[in-house]
Amino acid sequence: MKKIAHRQILKAIKFSSFKLLAVSFLWIPIAFNATKCQAQATPSRSLLALSKSDHTLAIIDPVTLKVLARVPVGSDPHEVIASADGKTAYVSIYGGGSLHELSVVDLVAQKALPAIDTKPLMGPHGLTFVAGKVWFSAEGAKAVGRYDPATGKFDWAMGTGQNRTHMIYVTNDGKKVYTTNVSSATVSILEDSLMKPMGPPGGGAPPAGTAPPPGFAPPARHDWIQTVIPVAKGSEGFDVSPDGRELWTAGAEDGNISIIDIAAKKVTTTIDAKVVGANRLQFTPDGKRVLVTSLRTGDLFIFDAVSHQELKRINTGHGAAGILVDDDGSRAFIGCTGDNYVAVIDLNKLEVTGHIEIRGADGLAWAVRR
Repeated sequence: MKKIAHRQILKAIKFSSFKLLAVSFLWIPIAFNATKCQAQATPSRSLLALSKSDHTLAIIDPVTLKVLARVPVGSDPHEVIASADGKTAYVSIYGGGSLHELSVVDLVAQKALPAIDTKPLMGPHGLTFVAGKVWFSAEGAKAVGRYDPATGKFDWAMGTGQNRTHMIYVTNDGKKVYTTNVSSATVSILEDSLMKPMGPPGGGAPPAGTAPPPGFAPPARHDWIQTVIPVAKGSEGFDVSPDGRELWTAGAEDGNISIIDIAAKKVTTTIDAKVVGANRLQFTPDGKRVLVTSLRTGDLFIFDAVSHQELKRINTGHGAAGILVDDDGSRAFIGCTGDNYVAVIDLNKLEVTGHIEIRGADGLAWAVRR
């Protein structure tokens, strides 16, 4: 009996030791992966890419092109922008003009923050961050709006009266807003104008027999004025030249590029560019070249900004959408929605040099932490 008991004890010890060893080996990769994830902090400069399929925002190391984190966002993400300090990202949740949300992401902690409800400004789409505020188009409301993160409030909005107010650009001083209105085939220029006083405060004539005090003048007031400019049909993506003189936009329907002289507020040149299915357009930082993607053909078109001639056509896949150019003009990143990747383009060699796996890739942005 003693021998049997002894054998059972030895057997139990061996089995327990084996279990402990097995569990230890199982924990090695888990601990390794956990350490690896903790080490993948957001770099001071990162590439942001939206996945329309997975409803996530990918944070990417622009040097290694590795995805460091994927953070959940709303149900139909289209465009993304980062705050000036590079710590926060804002994502438009579009829904074809029916939704009303801006998703917010803490880029340092790599986590979702409470979303911002834009209602009644429905269908937020185009985004930019200027003068400490988030500016966005609201396609479903035929308007543009502005959100102040410091106060947590919307502090300005203006209607365009145009159909599918889609993309947005704001000058650095926050005094001019440009939008494309896709279905109306127009561009809106909205300008903050200082209006001259028309009379005493409150309007009307001063009370009979009274005179304003010496040196008194009614305060000037601000008003926004809109200029609507017809452009090519289906114009959606657009950009303003680095010198601020021209606005280029490409029409998806006829493939023409319209060039607006911003000072004159009119189209001065129309290029028969044949960029049918045009989706996005962006200048290189030096202003010498213009990049246009086609969602229909999957091509990236590159034009000379001065001669207006096509320099190169690069096929990126089956559908090219969002464009983001590197600060030094050496690379372009193209969100290829149908191919589930971001294509990396060498702008010196004018060829595709890599891919980053993002399902339903679309909106792209830089985040630079300061």
